[in-house]
Amino acid sequence: MIVKKYILLLSISLPLLAGSAKLTLPEAIEIVKESNLEIKIAEFDTQMKEMESKLPDLGRLGKLDGTMSAMRSNDAGNVFGFKLQSREATFGDFGAGEFDPANPNVLSVQPYDLNYPKVRNHFLTKFTYSLPLYTSGKISSYSAIAKSMHEMSKIDKNRVVAQKIFETKKTFYDITLVENYISNLKKISSNIGKMESIVKNMVKEGYAIKTDLLEVQAHKAEAESMLIQAKLNRELAYQFLSFLLNKDVDSIKKVNEKASLDIPSLSQLENDNFDIQKALVGLKVTKDAIDLQKSNFGPMIGGFAEYGSADNTLFNDFENKSFYTIGLQASWNIFNGFIDKTNMEKSKFEFAKTQSQVELAISGTKLKAKKIETEAKSELATIKSYEKQFLFASKVYENYLAKYSEGMISISEVLKRQSKELEILLKLLESKNKYNSKVFELNSLTAKGVE
Repeated sequence: MIVKKYILLLSISLPLLAGSAKLTLPEAIEIVKESNLEIKIAEFDTQMKEMESKLPDLGRLGKLDGTMSAMRSNDAGNVFGFKLQSREATFGDFGAGEFDPANPNVLSVQPYDLNYPKVRNHFLTKFTYSLPLYTSGKISSYSAIAKSMHEMSKIDKNRVVAQKIFETKKTFYDITLVENYISNLKKISSNIGKMESIVKNMVKEGYAIKTDLLEVQAHKAEAESMLIQAKLNRELAYQFLSFLLNKDVDSIKKVNEKASLDIPSLSQLENDNFDIQKALVGLKVTKDAIDLQKSNFGPMIGGFAEYGSADNTLFNDFENKSFYTIGLQASWNIFNGFIDKTNMEKSKFEFAKTQSQVELAISGTKLKAKKIETEAKSELATIKSYEKQFLFASKVYENYLAKYSEGMISISEVLKRQSKELEILLKLLESKNKYNSKVFELNSLTAKGVE
């Protein structure tokens, strides 16, 4: 049961890619920044948001469309319109050749050529350019919001970087701890081996019974099982580190068992915490959203220009049959059932809500930092206590083994002291692991975690 608790601290099995031996922590941090897949994905998201942030300002450049249409018709209105657009209309199209000056009812004549024209092809090519001249600040507001969303994506990316560095540091310390744990287990296992030799000799001499030897051997098997589990945990930790770095890691240069407790100042928390940074950017977004709603109450002015040519043959005499149109268009939303006013009020409430969220983020982060700091200091005190207990348990075990050799106590008493030593050793390991987790969690509260 004790071993299973520690397995949960390190058990992640993931694919390996490339190789690295005796890797140092600074080297690993640089590799994780460059090669970690989650960081790469976050970087892609940031780049896409950067591109999106440019779109509103690009809209100021206007829009140019080119269209070409081909038609064929014998509809009287269409054919006459085609001729006009191609600048080919004649008086004959109105039936001038059918007028009889001697006929007093000349105005009642229905010209056949106009009403029943021959079928005609029509090819129209034109280019239309539209340009927003004044939008009451709508484009500026959209641009500001888009830039803020890009800033948020950078904060999210830095948060991912900080998290991956946190995990890398934590894994380095996990491996160091389990390596030292394995060394201590080997010493204890060696001591049990010595105890087994002593008991064997005492059984031969008749000073101990065979049950004593079996009890020692069972205890030795338990210690060996813990050693095997520890080695598996080490392998799992290496696999996780390889996953983080996106390359195979064979060995590392060990670090200190306990990380340095670096407590961030209040100003660091306020200026560098990811949640606070994001809340402040969100506050700016809601303020820009108010300006965006205000733009709905102002006029929209745009200009346009059109140039083209039309004929019954594609691209025939393009310049002589070309045409152009230029103009301005202004629109002003005067009334739409108070929808814009309601949206304006809603955006103001959203801004006030976000202000409260910023205050909550600041106070909540300070509280969280204080809580983690307290937990880290508590674990540090626990570590010191367990270190003294482990030293004491080791001495007691040696003393009890000597007493057993003199026939003063049973082997069960000795093994109880050995089990106590193992128990405290594992508790010491878990306490150091928890302490390191709190240290790195505290570091990850600020942008300093990406260093």
